[in-house]
Amino acid sequence: MIPLPKLRELKEAIIALFTGPYTVDYPEVPTEPPDEFRGAPEFQEDGCIACGGCENVCPADAIEAIDVLDADEPYRRMVRHFDECIYCGQCVVLCTTEEGVEHTKKYDLTTFNRREETSEVEKKFAFCSCCGEVISPMEHITWTAEELTLKSYSNPTLYLAELAGLGLVDEKQIEETIRPDDDRSKRMGLLCPACKRDAALFESNYEVSETPEYNK
Repeated sequence: MIPLPKLRELKEAIIALFTGPYTVDYPEVPTEPPDEFRGAPEFQEDGCIACGGCENVCPADAIEAIDVLDADEPYRRMVRHFDECIYCGQCVVLCTTEEGVEHTKKYDLTTFNRREETSEVEKKFAFCSCCGEVISPMEHITWTAEELTLKSYSNPTLYLAELAGLGLVDEKQIEETIRPDDDRSKRMGLLCPACKRDAALFESNYEVSETPEYNK
């Protein structure tokens, strides 16, 4: 005589012959993760300013900032390597703009070439109007100016970057305001820290022979 538990298992086996197994159809039909799922983090084109902050806080060294200076328009490329990423979320939590990196619902990143699984974003550089050295990605400077609001107008580099971001001036117009024989005009340009320091020190060395009438 067949025990009752065996009859139940036999019943389930017969039903499975007609209805199929009680499992998902993965990988033919991928499973949709819940909204809270912490999947592969990716750079966001609109939110990332290529400041490099995520590279500094990544414990797995899965993010690298590559400065491409030999291109026609030099830029910084931010690259995330998913074969090294541990999905800890530090880059998302500590993002400078809080919008530059976001978790996605992607989880199946299987590939035959580990280095193919990346997330990348590129941002053009801003260069010093005086010495030509790299300052930072232009969007990084523009974002800083927007965050400082009216305070940014105390810094020519920041408010010129903001005007450039609005399309009101371009780098050629900024460069035309600087005269090689006039160090004071250098302050009205996109300056690296070294040139900004030199311009400020030059102005501080001016000697006033007498107090102007309007200051008496």
